[in-house]
Amino acid sequence: MGYSKQQLLALLQDLQIEFSQCEHPVVMTVEDQGKYVGSMEGRLCKNLFMKDKKHRFYIVSALADTKVDMKVLSQRLGLGKGGLRMAPEEALIEILQVPLGSVTPFALVNESARDVSLLLDKGIKTQERCIFHPLSNDMSISLNSDGLDTFLKSTGRDPSYIDLEANPTVGKDQPPDLAAFVPSGSTVLPDPPEQAVSVQSASGNHDIANSKPKAVAEKTVKPSNNVHSVTHKSANALKPSSCFTDAEKFVEEIMDRISARVLTETKEDSIKQNGEELGTEIADRLRKCCCSELKNLATIFWNTAYTEGFHAGKASSLR
Repeated sequence: MGYSKQQLLALLQDLQIEFSQCEHPVVMTVEDQGKYVGSMEGRLCKNLFMKDKKHRFYIVSALADTKVDMKVLSQRLGLGKGGLRMAPEEALIEILQVPLGSVTPFALVNESARDVSLLLDKGIKTQERCIFHPLSNDMSISLNSDGLDTFLKSTGRDPSYIDLEANPTVGKDQPPDLAAFVPSGSTVLPDPPEQAVSVQSASGNHDIANSKPKAVAEKTVKPSNNVHSVTHKSANALKPSSCFTDAEKFVEEIMDRISARVLTETKEDSIKQNGEELGTEIADRLRKCCCSELKNLATIFWNTAYTEGFHAGKASSLR
């Protein structure tokens, strides 16, 4: 179990960190948060939970109006232009142990987040007070940067502030200036192997979603003994395909899988009943066989929709 809101507030008091608090309805964005904290002293902050291709995680914290180019930040970390992406919700829950919309540096109090890197923008240091969620997005607290530093030091962190709006040249003779912020002791897993996914269309033909050679598709990488596996909610550990960004294709995928199950179950020699008894038997078997798999598909669809929505919202705000 991670720290609760009440436990965090008690810890801040034990550390003699002065703060003010404001309870409000659950909010999912900085804009919504701003509607309820107008009476609080301080500047609102935005906080992003990111991951790189090697499953190393980062919290990026800055003032709400700070312009952070993720492609530039990725290059400055030495990860290439596309090295950073939004972390999935399951990592948010398992690693930071906070609900969606509650990411802040305070999540680093949890032992499960010990390997998460923290990137604090220097703009936070220039403010008398800043406003964050205390592990829960139904409350906001205001404190100064010295108080934030005291908290971070209590978790074993040495807080440092960087210019997240900077865009220094990165090249052969100019190494990434933020490479030191890449976690070195985090849970690093290989990317899941590409698998050939066969999707049956309405016409009965099969479209191959991944045409890589079978030998490559079946190749797996075994993690070393000192690497902890991240629990995957998908029973088949498949990478989300295009069907998870299109509701119509998503439904077709579900129907294809149910149809395949029906064909399998009706071929069972153990089914001897006819009429209603046969239908009841098949329905019961389908429920047992498909329930878990369909929940996994729905979870992947939800996570994909959330991620796509975040990128769309970000693009809109940039425009």
